[in-house]
Amino acid sequence: MKKSETLKVRFEAAVAYVNSFTDPIPADLLLKLYAYYKVANQNYDHPGSKSELINAFKANALIQAQKIKPKKAMQSYIELVEDQLKNITD
Repeated sequence: MKKSETLKVRFEAAVAYVNSFTDPIPADLLLKLYAYYKVANQNYDHPGSKSELINAFKANALIQAQKIKPKKAMQSYIELVEDQLKNITD
């Protein structure tokens, strides 16, 4: 397995972990995860929330992450999950 394939597998596992998470996730962490996910998937579509305020926060998070390369975004997403999100339940 190539290094990029390993990264993708780890990223998909981290995404699955977040999607199965049942406890509330702090808003700042959620926005970082959102931005890294969007960049990792090269999806720069306008946020689709019904709330203008939420859209503004999401857009701001994307702006802050816009210079990050997709592989770095995957790695950052994984690190957030492993270093911060998994510590919430410990």
